[in-house]
Amino acid sequence: MDTVEIIRSNLLSPLVLAFVLGIVATLIRSEVEIPEPVIKAISVYLLFSIGLSGGVELAGTTLSEFILPALATIALAIAVPTWCYLILRGIGRFDIPNAAGIAAHYGSVSSVTFVAGISFVERLPEGQNTFEAFIPALAALMEWGIIVALFIGRWRLGASQAQNGDLGRVIRDTLTGRSVVLLVGGLLIGMIIGEQGFARIKPLYGDLFRGVLVFFLIEMGMLAGRQLRDFVKVGPFMAVFGTVMPLIHGIIGVSLGLLAGLSPNGAFILGVITASSSYIDAPAAVRATFPQANPSIYLTSSLGITLPVNLIIGLPLYYEYARWLGATLGRM
Repeated sequence: MDTVEIIRSNLLSPLVLAFVLGIVATLIRSEVEIPEPVIKAISVYLLFSIGLSGGVELAGTTLSEFILPALATIALAIAVPTWCYLILRGIGRFDIPNAAGIAAHYGSVSSVTFVAGISFVERLPEGQNTFEAFIPALAALMEWGIIVALFIGRWRLGASQAQNGDLGRVIRDTLTGRSVVLLVGGLLIGMIIGEQGFARIKPLYGDLFRGVLVFFLIEMGMLAGRQLRDFVKVGPFMAVFGTVMPLIHGIIGVSLGLLAGLSPNGAFILGVITASSSYIDAPAAVRATFPQANPSIYLTSSLGITLPVNLIIGLPLYYEYARWLGATLGRM
C-alpha cells in the first residue's frame, strides 16, 4: 500500500470510526452508555488474548532474538519518563508532583493504543502482516516507566524512608497490575499450550478479537470526548506536549527497534508502545504516590489529546517511518 492508501485505510478503519463515534456520542450528549463491568471484562479479554497469541508464537523464539529489543525497551522505559519530567519542570514550569505524575503517564503504555497498533499490522496484506511474537513482553517491560517517573519525583522531593516504603508499594502494584499480569500470564500460558492447545480456543481468543476491540473503542471514544471538554484546562503548553511528544516518542521507538534487530512491523509496534500514554494503570499509581497532582491535567492530556493523536495520525506516521527506515537499513 502507498502512503495515501495507508492513511485512508487507517482513517476509515472500524477502529478509528468506532472511536470517532464514541466522541460524537459524548459531544451530542447521547444516552449511549456501556456498563463499567463490561468495559473491565473486555479490557481483560483484549490484554489476555494478546499475551496468549504471542505466547503461542514465542515458543520458537531464541534468547538472542529477544535480548537486544528487550534492552532497547528498558532504555526507553528509563529515558522517556526522565526527559518528560525534565521538559515539564524546565519548560512547562510544573511543580514536582505534577511533572512526575504526567511523566508517569507518558512513560507507561496505553493498552488501547498498543492493541490498535497490533490490529493495524494484522490488517495489512497477507505476507506483510507479521511481527515478532515477543512484542507483548516488550509492552510489559515498558510499564516500568511508571516506576521510573515516580522514583524521580520521590527523589527530587527528598523522600523519607517511610515514603520510600510507599514507593515500594507502587512498584509491587505496578508489577501485579492488570496489564503486566495478563500480558505475561498470557505469554506463559501460550508457550505451554502451543499451537495445538490454542487451536481449541482460537474461535474465542483469535476470531472474535477484532470485533470486540471495535466495540471497546466506542467506550474509549466516549471517555476521550468527556476529557475534550476539559481541554482548555490543560493550557497551551500541555496541548502541544500531548500532541508533539507522542509523535517524537514514536519515531524514537521505531528507530531503536530497527537498530535492535526488530522487523519493520515489530519496530512499528514498539514505536506505538513508546508513543502511547497510559490512562488506566498510571492514574492509580500517581494518585497513590502524589495525591496532590492534578488529575484534570494528566488525564485530559493522556486521554483527550494523546490517544486521538496516536489513533488518527500516529499509527500511519509510525508505520510509514518504519517502512522507510527499514528500507534505508536494508531490512525490508
